[in-house]
Amino acid sequence: MALYTWSGFTEKGKVTQGMIDATSTREAKLKLRSQGIFVSSIAEEAATPASSVKDISLKRFLGRVKLEDVTVMTRQLSTLVGASIPLVESLSALYEQTDSPAMKKTVAQVRDAVNEGLSFADALSQHRRVFSDLYVNMVRSGEASGALDVVLLRLAEFLEGQHRLRSKVGAALIYPMVLFAVSVVVLFYLLTSVVPKMVGMFESMEQVLPLPTRILISVSGFLGMTWWAFAAVAVIAVIFFTKWRKTAHGAAKFDRFRMGIPVYGAIYRKISVARFARTLGTLLSSGVPIIESLKIVKTVVQNKVMEACIEDSIGEVMEGSSIAAPLKKSGVFPPIIVHMISTGEKSGTLEEMLAKAADAYEEDVETSVAGLTSILEPVMIVVMGLIVGSIVLAILLPMLEMSTIVR
Repeated sequence: MALYTWSGFTEKGKVTQGMIDATSTREAKLKLRSQGIFVSSIAEEAATPASSVKDISLKRFLGRVKLEDVTVMTRQLSTLVGASIPLVESLSALYEQTDSPAMKKTVAQVRDAVNEGLSFADALSQHRRVFSDLYVNMVRSGEASGALDVVLLRLAEFLEGQHRLRSKVGAALIYPMVLFAVSVVVLFYLLTSVVPKMVGMFESMEQVLPLPTRILISVSGFLGMTWWAFAAVAVIAVIFFTKWRKTAHGAAKFDRFRMGIPVYGAIYRKISVARFARTLGTLLSSGVPIIESLKIVKTVVQNKVMEACIEDSIGEVMEGSSIAAPLKKSGVFPPIIVHMISTGEKSGTLEEMLAKAADAYEEDVETSVAGLTSILEPVMIVVMGLIVGSIVLAILLPMLEMSTIVR
C-alpha cells in the first residue's frame, strides 16, 4: 500500500482534497471515483529523507488520533443522530466538544466532506489511519438501512470492549514484566560492579577459592569484558527478527510458534478467537454482508494462522459452503466455537451465538491471564531470590573458610 495525496471536485462542483491508501494510482482514482470525486491531480507521497524521519515521526505521534477519542466520538454521535439531529450539525457539535487537536481536525474534514455531498462512510474512508475498514463498512451499512444511530452505538460498544480487554491483559502483565526487567538490571549490576570489587580481596587471601566462587568470578570477568558484544548481538538480533517478523512467511511461522507455547499459546489462541467472534458478530448484526464481514475479520484477528484459515473459508463460503465447515476442517479454531457457529447458522441466530462465544472467550482470557500472572509473580520472585542468594553465598564462602582457618 502507498499513500496518495489528491485534489479534485465533487459531483456538485465543490473543490476538495485529501489522502488515500492504494496499491497504485489507478486504484486510488477508482476508489475516489466510487466516492463521487473527480480527480484533477494525484501524486504518491515521496519517501521521507533519513534526516527528517525523527521530526516526521514526532509530528505523527503528536498528531495521532487516539482510539479512546474515536470511541467517545462514536458514542456521542450515536446519541446525537438518535435524537434526529442532522449529521452535519451533529459533527459540528462534536467539533466544538472535542479537545484533541488531531480529532478536531479529523471531525472538521469529515463534516466538510459530508457537507459537500459525500456519504458519511465515504468521508470516513478518506481517513484510513483513524477509521478502520470495519468502522467504515459498518457505517455504510447503517446509512443504507437507515439505522445509523444503532450501528454507531454497536461500534462504540465494540471499541470499548476491545479497549477494555486489551487494558486488562496489559495491566495484568505489567508487574511480571517490570519484575523481570528489575531482576536483569540487579543481576547485571551485581556481576559487573559488586563482584569485581571483591576479586582483589579474594586474591589477598592467598588460598584456594571454593568452586562456586571461582565460577562466579569467571562469569563476572567474562561478562565485564564482553557485555558490549552481548548488547550488540542483541540489538542486531532484534533488528533482524523484526524484519523477518514483518514478512508473510515470518509472521505465519512466528504466530504458529506462539500458538504452540504451553499456557501462553492457549491464551493467545483465545484472544484471537474472541476477537474473531466479536468482530464477525458485530459486523453481521449491523447488516454487513457475510463475505465482506469475513474479509474485514481477516484483517482484525492479528493472527496469520487464523488469517489463512479465514481466507480459505471466504473461498468456500462463496461456493456455497457454511462458515463452520471450513473452520472445522482447518483444525485451528476450537471445537466449541465451530459448534456454536454451526448451531447459529442452522437456527438463524449466528449473530447471537457469536456474541455469546465472544463473551465466554473474553471472560476466559481475563481468568487465564490473571491465573498466569498469579503463578508467574511468586515463581519469578523465588528464582530471583535463588540467583541472588547463590551470588551472595559464593561471595561469603571464602570469608567463612578464612574464619574457620583462623579459629
